[in-house]
Amino acid sequence: MQRIIRLGTRASPLALAQAEETRDRLRAAHDLPPEAVEIVPIKTTGDQVLDRALSEIGGKGLFTKEIEEALFDGRIDIAVHSMKDLPTRLPEGLTLAAVLPREDVRDAFISPTARSLADLPQGAIVGTASLRRQAQVRRRRPDLQVITFRGNVQTRLRKLEEGQAAATFLAMAGLNRLGRPDVATRAMAAEEMLPAVAQGAIGLEIRADDDTTRLAVAPLDDPDTADCVATERGFLDALDGSCRTPIAGLARLDGGDVVFQGEILRPDGSEAHSIATRGPRADGARLGYEAGQLLRSRAGPGFFDHLG
Repeated sequence: MQRIIRLGTRASPLALAQAEETRDRLRAAHDLPPEAVEIVPIKTTGDQVLDRALSEIGGKGLFTKEIEEALFDGRIDIAVHSMKDLPTRLPEGLTLAAVLPREDVRDAFISPTARSLADLPQGAIVGTASLRRQAQVRRRRPDLQVITFRGNVQTRLRKLEEGQAAATFLAMAGLNRLGRPDVATRAMAAEEMLPAVAQGAIGLEIRADDDTTRLAVAPLDDPDTADCVATERGFLDALDGSCRTPIAGLARLDGGDVVFQGEILRPDGSEAHSIATRGPRADGARLGYEAGQLLRSRAGPGFFDHLG
């Protein structure tokens, strides 16, 4: 009898779309029938607590903890994650086995009344749950009011329609995967708003000792995406990045090199430090880590006082 491969995922429409993409790639890679791959939605703490910022209830691990528990328990074989939600240090016994080809890395500016961040009137309200986006908006437009906007893509769009804010931001990757790129008023270039580390990438996490599943997902791994994401996550790791730290980073490939840009900000946007570097793509993780260490040193210990 054919073994059923079970994919664990958050239950949001976007997370399910990412799991469906993973399922389709698995089936195509191994010529599997539809019933051979099952999607198992899992409710995470981060999805259930929507009235507070993630930084107040424990950070990014709240989107992965329950899914990883299902991996350990054997209820699922593969955890499908948005890579930007995955902590840099994985629990012992679990490993990142593959990274799918990356989608659009850019942030989408969304507003029913303005064409861009610069066009918003003075004092306008911008809603976003991301500390990075909050800090970047405050850095560029300190006159704007920034409020916390939590919930899935549909919830945040509904809040915008209700007039709770004049504008918000979402990832272009998520809108594309949901078939809604038309929602974006404008896709923002990295020079305008540097994206989150690993934005647009999907990661597949498995049990470290599960060689059968490791072989099954191997054809899905995209080396170009994996090298860029490794560079960005190295940067995040050096900075002890969490949902309490406004950090942005983007790696691109240029021939045999990886080109990296990174930025750290104070949450109120009053101070920012950036770095640009390049090196052999095979050394990407080390390059990113060293860039993070250099930026940490340049900013000085006082810069991180807000982290407590």
